[in-house]
Amino acid sequence: MRMNQPSIIQGLHHVGLVVKDLDRMVKFYTQELGLTILRQMKSVAPVSGDHTGIPGADRELIFVGVEGIYQIELVHYKNPPARSGYLDKHQLGASHICFNVIDLRETYRILVEKGVHFVTEPKFRSWGKSGELGIVYAQDPEGNWLEFVQGLGSFSGGEKI
Repeated sequence: MRMNQPSIIQGLHHVGLVVKDLDRMVKFYTQELGLTILRQMKSVAPVSGDHTGIPGADRELIFVGVEGIYQIELVHYKNPPARSGYLDKHQLGASHICFNVIDLRETYRILVEKGVHFVTEPKFRSWGKSGELGIVYAQDPEGNWLEFVQGLGSFSGGEKI
């Protein structure tokens, strides 16, 4: 895309995660990470199918996040149930959610006390105008990858991470 052409994308609406234990995942994202339940709904697709491409899909959706800023859609398929299995962070198709934090050391300390599993301790290095970049990966209770960063702001300015 050329720089002077407008993007057809206007913004990011939400990130969706298919989950097995909806109650446990809502508890993690609200009580451990401090997000808010924004809305919830039940959705049953007609036998002819809907946008998911799964005819008759019966699912419950709970959106958590920060009102007006971002939301994570937790999707629990009652029928058909989701298959087991997760991708490691380096495999094609794997994904992660990245959260900006003000103090990564303190965030890490608090979440470790709450039992959150991290891959490593936070890693820090010098970083442009912000002074310090800190990054650490964790997993939610069902194995979805989470990244916590300090020093990037809303968007990186093109510097290599």
